[in-house]
Amino acid sequence: MKTRKALVKRFKVTKNEKILRRVSGQNHYRSKKSGNTIRQKRKMIEVPKALAKKLKKMGLR
Repeated sequence: MKTRKALVKRFKVTKNEKILRRVSGQNHYRSKKSGNTIRQKRKMIEVPKALAKKLKKMGLR
C-alpha cells in the first residue's frame, strides 16, 4: 500500500517508532510573541498514542 504523502510531509517517525509533529503558531504573527515562546515552538512534539495508532493505519511508517 502506498504511503499518504501528506502524512510524510507533516510527521516524522523516530527510530523507536514515536511520531513527532511541529508545534502550531510558527508561520506568522511571531513579532508579538516573546523570544522564549518562539524558541520553545522550534521543537517537535510527540503525537498522542491514540492518534499515532490511526496515523500508522493510514500508512505512516
